Amino acid sequence: MKNLNTKNSQSLINSSCKYNIDEVLAICKKNQLPESFISIVDDVYLPLSAWIAKKSQDREGAVVVGINGAQGSGKSTLCRFLEYLLLNVWEISTITISIDDLYKTRQERLDMAKNIHPLFKTRGVPGTHDVELGLKLFFDLKNMGIDGNPVSIPRFNKALDDRFDKSEWTNCTKAPKIILFEGWCVGAYPQPDKELNEPINRLEQEKDPNSLWRESVNLELKKAYTQLFNQIDHLIMLKVPSMEQVLIWRKNQEHKLAKSFKDLSMKNKIMTDEEIEVFVMHYQRLTEYMLKEMPQRADIVLYLNQNQEIDKVNQSLKRC
Repeated sequence: MKNLNTKNSQSLINSSCKYNIDEVLAICKKNQLPESFISIVDDVYLPLSAWIAKKSQDREGAVVVGINGAQGSGKSTLCRFLEYLLLNVWEISTITISIDDLYKTRQERLDMAKNIHPLFKTRGVPGTHDVELGLKLFFDLKNMGIDGNPVSIPRFNKALDDRFDKSEWTNCTKAPKIILFEGWCVGAYPQPDKELNEPINRLEQEKDPNSLWRESVNLELKKAYTQLFNQIDHLIMLKVPSMEQVLIWRKNQEHKLAKSFKDLSMKNKIMTDEEIEVFVMHYQRLTEYMLKEMPQRADIVLYLNQNQEIDKVNQSLKRC
């Protein structure tokens, strides 16, 4: 770990700042992380949880912390540890919401593909999420302490490419003080219109020559998604080295998945390298734009190296 700049910083919270080592190691094991990952927990995740806890003390009501990061950046892992630390070290009720669970139904996206542009069939980009569902979810979670009613958290089944039935949604029964809102495009700003004119990859050149799809995506960011991302009080970015590195990670992930399948019938669920390249192209434009502009405004930026390890943070975080 380098350049974390943890010295000479005032203590964020008066606490013993201790966690159960066995429980944290169990989380590591469950997420297929080596025991050495404890150093990341100590150097980054624990002080980051203290920073978030302090922010929650500074205001009444629930605090929404956006967690932005490209594919393979470790958003889910970060949220799992933050949720554990905030609850068990700082004793603050915390819940994680993934923007992936807010996807529109498969039929809704098929309708978009038919009526707006065929590329909307592929989930992921702004326009393929149910923003109204998200806004209602945040409203209900923030008002739980007032009405006391449980809140159903939407869940999306990626294997079926469709939303789970409401009977399978998760019930939140305790009002959260902190809401971790994670996703690859969480907190994204729309691009300047002039930057949409030229295609940046083969997908856009062949499938969106008139820029209808990318203009529609950008319009969603200007309108509906602005309301959704305005729910965020503080923004944390996991900054990947480059889009090229994301593609390498994604291919490696698929190769490992292919080796893990003993059932040959499951092999057809694995994407080829060519299919992965086309899939990632859907995310390329907005990812590259966020890599350029978001570090200037995010509250915390966690810089990842080529090994998917955090080796730099943009500001001082006090080690406990």
